[in-house]
Formats: sequence, C-alpha cells, structure tokens
Amino acid sequence: MSERAAKVTPTDDEQTEEQIADSAAPDAATESDSAADAESETTTEPVTSGAESVVRALENAGVEYAFGVQGGAIMPVYDVLYDSDIRHVTMAHEQGAAHAADAYGIVSGEPGVCLATSGPGATNLVTGIADADMDSDPLLALTGQVPTEFVGNDAFQETDTTGVTTPITKDNTFSSDADHVGSDVSEAFALAGEGRPGPTLVDLPKDVTNGETDREPDEPKTPDTYHVQERADSEIVAAAAERIENADRPVMLLGGGVIKGEASEACREFAIEHEIPVITTMPGLGAFPEDHELSLEMAGMHGTGYANMAITHCDTLIGIGTRFDDRLTGGIETFAPDAEVIHVDIDPAEISKNIYADYPLVGDAETVVEQLAEAVDESPEVKKWRAQCQQWKSDYSMAYEAPEDAPVQPEFVVEALDEATSDRAIVTTGVGQHQMWAAQYWTYTEPRTWVSSHGLGTMGYGLPAAIGARLAADDDQEVVCVDGDGSFLMTLQGLSVAVRENLDITVAVLNNEYIGMVRQWQDAFFEGRHAASDYNWMPEFDKLAEAFGACGFRIDDYDDVADTIEEALAYDGPSVIDVHIDPDANVYPMVPSGGDNGQFALTEDQL
Repeated sequence: MSERAAKVTPTDDEQTEEQIADSAAPDAATESDSAADAESETTTEPVTSGAESVVRALENAGVEYAFGVQGGAIMPVYDVLYDSDIRHVTMAHEQGAAHAADAYGIVSGEPGVCLATSGPGATNLVTGIADADMDSDPLLALTGQVPTEFVGNDAFQETDTTGVTTPITKDNTFSSDADHVGSDVSEAFALAGEGRPGPTLVDLPKDVTNGETDREPDEPKTPDTYHVQERADSEIVAAAAERIENADRPVMLLGGGVIKGEASEACREFAIEHEIPVITTMPGLGAFPEDHELSLEMAGMHGTGYANMAITHCDTLIGIGTRFDDRLTGGIETFAPDAEVIHVDIDPAEISKNIYADYPLVGDAETVVEQLAEAVDESPEVKKWRAQCQQWKSDYSMAYEAPEDAPVQPEFVVEALDEATSDRAIVTTGVGQHQMWAAQYWTYTEPRTWVSSHGLGTMGYGLPAAIGARLAADDDQEVVCVDGDGSFLMTLQGLSVAVRENLDITVAVLNNEYIGMVRQWQDAFFEGRHAASDYNWMPEFDKLAEAFGACGFRIDDYDDVADTIEEALAYDGPSVIDVHIDPDANVYPMVPSGGDNGQFALTEDQL
C-alpha cells in the first residue's frame, strides 16, 4: 500500500483551520487552471488569410459537416479545414457531394455545405445545385476558381461558375477580395436557409483565398435589402376563414413548404380540429400522419385514386407550401375545377403562377396557418364529405396482388421494409418506379423522413442522399435507401464513402433490369418498343457491395424477404440488398402527363 493510500485523513472536527485552508488550496488552483484552460479553448486565433476567413464563417454559422472533393483551386480552403472542428466528408464524386449536402439540409433543417474545385469540380455540382433549387432545399456550395488575373483567359480548369449557376441558385457571388470573402460566405449561408430555402453559391478565386487579411467575417445574416413577409394580409385571412367555415367539400393540400416552414404541427392541429381531409404532394410526405383517418395520402400523377378524386370534387382547396407543379396538377384546366383556392406560400412569385388563387396568403406557413386557426370560428359541416372520401378509399384501394408462384412484387418489399423499421426511419430514393412505390407503400407519419428528388427528378440521388441523411439523423433513426438498379448504377461509387465512414445505412435495390418508368411508358405509349431501357447487363449488386467492403444480400423470392431485411438492418454498417423483382411490375394509379387527375388509370388498358 502506498504512503498516499495509507494516510488517514482526519475528520472535519479534527482538522485545524490551517489544514482546511491547505487542503482547499489545490482545489482552488485547479479551478483557476480549468478556467484559464476553458478561456484558452474558446479564444480563437485571428484570421490571416481569405481561406481562414471562409472557414471561420462556416464555424460561426455552426456548420458541423461539409461534403466535397479536393482539388487545386479549392486547396487553400481545404488546408484550413484540416485543423477545423468541421468534419469534412470526402465524397467519391462532386454530384454526390451536392446530393449529400442537400439531404443533410432536408433532414437537419439547416443548410448543407458542399465544396468542389474549379472547372469540372464546379460543373459536377450543377446537377445537385439544380436539384436543390427545384425543391427549395437549403444548400451552400463553395467552389474554387482560378486566380482573378486568369479569369476570362480560358485558364486550366476555368469555368464561368457564377454564369453557369446563376439560373439555378437563390444567390450567387464571385468573391473578389480577401477582406470580404468570409462575409460573402456568411451571407450566402444565411440566405440559403431564410425565407424560401434554396441553394446559394460563392465562387472563390485562389488568389482571394490565399490572400492576406485580418478581417473577421460578419455573422451569418441576410442583407438589409432581403425581406420576408411572415404574416398574411389580415383581410384576406378573414375572407379565407369565412370560405372555410362555409365549405361543403374542403381539403387541405400540404406541400414541401409545410415541412420546410416547420408548419406540420400547426397543420395537423387545424385539420383535426375542423375534421378536414388532408392530401399531400410528394415533397410533403410526412407533413401529416398517413395512418390518421383524415389522411388521403399523396395526390398527382401517381397519387392515390382517393386523393385525386377528392381534389377533383372539392369546393375549397387549402394549398399550403405547394407550387402546384405539373406532376401534381395534371392539366391545369381540370385541376380542382369546382374549388375556390386558398394558397399559402412564403414566396409571392408562386401565388397564381400555375393555379389561380382566390385567396392569396403570402407568408410563413406556420404563421399563416395559426392566423387561419384564430380566424375560423366555426368548423365547416363536412360529415357527408368525409364519408364520401372514406368511400373513395374503399373504392380505389392501394391493395395489390402478390401470388407466391410469381416474381417478388416491389410493393411487398417496400411494405416489409416499413414494417421492419420505426416510424422515424428516414427513406431516401433515386428516381423512377422505385421512388413511386416507396412514396405509395411506405406509411409516413413524421416530417423530414422522406428525402427524394422531386422537381428535377435526378436519378442517382438516393445513395449520396442516404449518406447526408445518416449524418444529420439521430442515432436511433434508421436510414433506408430504396433505389432502382438504373439509379443505383449512376452513383454507387458512394458506397466507398459509406464504408470508409462506417455509416449505418441499408440500400434496397429494386432490380428489374430496366429503366423501369421508361419501360412502363414505352409499353403504354410507344407500342412496347424498349429503346435503350432494357438493362439486362446489370451487375450483381450484392457482390459489388462486398467488393466495396459493404455487406451484400440478395432476394429472389418471398421466403427470403423478411429474414434478409432483418439481417441487413441489423448489420452495423452499410448493407445492400439486391432485390430481384417482377420485371413487368408497373406503377399505378397513373395520370397521363397533362391529363385529368379524376380520370386516373388503374391498369395499362385504361390509359
């Protein structure tokens, strides 16, 4: 036993004042040292370069993750990131970096950040930036650029990045000096998330990021000239409230703006209090729980028959956070033909752009719904209308056949994945038939659990989106990527990232060896001529996953489904299930492009 351990400490009564003082002294010194250490940890070194100012701006904004690919013109920024607490995730392709950052923003609600070098690095981001622009997702892109003296001279890896991306960004800046570059980044970050979210971009010439400066970046805030209307006009709110009170056949149509505006709870409360049936757009999945009796689920080209019937026959349409795009409306002249339209949107440019708004309510979705809630004194009498909607649910059920002696039906696989995961599981997808099956047959009950490419329809979105979603999600949330073989093949190099980062994601590839949605349209409208849609040269994705270091599985029949899904979900790391589905399976209901939502087809013969 050591001398220290053997020493007997006297009781408080036995200790002298001097002993008490002596024994307390080390603790006081320790507290003093700890305070000094804490102060030194929170004291930041002054910036000395444009690149340091860029990274400081990101740190000040609370950025935790950045997704990108290194390169010559962006190298000064990466050199500073090397010592930053921001975790950089090196992606296998710049498109994947943009999609991962986009998905991170969808799940977290804060702008995702992606980086790329000049020239091809920047142009490889373009698809992801355009995707974020179409879906109003918060994203900040930082691109390297050749030194300013070479701009316009066709220098190595030079591209007019701001010129290329101006049409697809909310804000776009060519940063021209080291003193202001950090503030440019701060402002771009703030703009990406404020008001109607969207992608912003800052182009960073190498001489600017290498340039000397001691100027700290401004805090992230929008410019004084940027104004967002929070509250709708009170007179129009009152008129809209009166219309709701007198409605016989009202529906609420919730778009992606409900989720982005944190208005899901306000919309749920409003709908339930007044017993109004609720429909969502595809970007709005999760805005209202689909297991609630008022839910009619998704409307549009591949929406439920009952949702489309309700829109076609309603007399009051309360559209919140939706831009009424063509995949939702079909033909404009046949969309909600008997309805007076109440349109809530934070962007005045969307009001009456596609569908005329009888009651234009410009403002923040949550705020305006709360205004309506205060203004509506009496609930409409809609008992018969609700009964009619329930009858449509019965008449146009989403049931499907799954004979045991036939190939595996994709709907069965989606439902099995849903059953095996929690209500808070996050679903990402690529684009095509698999996306529609995932939208139709997964029951969404929470916002920010559906992550997909809507307006741009970007194949290959699913896997990199799963990477971004995984890093933004809570630890107890599963992340499942429902992909198609064609989509997965476009960005599967992202598996190397998932393996390197040991990300717990499960990818279910619904493999029909076709570009399935194209094949379905060719059968319906092009006499079955499968031009460039037959992909019978697909690799074995389970073995390919193993080559990347992920865990691979394969499903060929129904007996494999439940156990394989359970095993794949249980694997602590990235897993890929190559699910061989019925190659002839089609997505229904279906409204032909520009058609009447009330005349949806349930089989190919009805098209």
